[in-house]
Amino acid sequence: MADTLEARHAHPQWYAIHTRSRHEKTVAEQLLGRSVDHFLPLYETVRKWKNGRFKVQLPLFPGYLFVRILLKDRLQVIQVPGVVGLVGFSGVPAPLPPAEIETIRDALGKGVHAQPHPYLKMGSRVRIKAGPLEGLNGILLRKKGQLRVVVSVDLIMRSIATDVDVSEVEPVS
Repeated sequence: MADTLEARHAHPQWYAIHTRSRHEKTVAEQLLGRSVDHFLPLYETVRKWKNGRFKVQLPLFPGYLFVRILLKDRLQVIQVPGVVGLVGFSGVPAPLPPAEIETIRDALGKGVHAQPHPYLKMGSRVRIKAGPLEGLNGILLRKKGQLRVVVSVDLIMRSIATDVDVSEVEPVS
């Protein structure tokens, strides 16, 4: 077991860093100065202020960025001002699948337009925010590759399922 643990930590892996609020770009600059391989996915949006509209680049995952390091070198990341810590379980940083990071990196590099969206999982409660069923709450499901929302009428104990686009739903808190 010790051999596989050592082998797993013998090559750099991707880890998520949790940052202080709105410190993602500052942390990325600090990591660049320390020659740490990192990835901060950004998206472009237009923000309106009193003096006009401006294009700004914001983090795709607010509060997070990614580093590719050996686990033994995590101290040089944790000591960066603005870093809260490495994301993991029970105090142990959890490596991310490299394919996920590379897919995001490649897609953004090819000009795919992405924006943050609330995390949704199958079975979570959602509110329909567009279309003829706007305002109704339901449960998010997947059927044959399509997203569906099951809306229940509790009084008569009946439900309907309707296909939806992910942009038409938002999580219910």
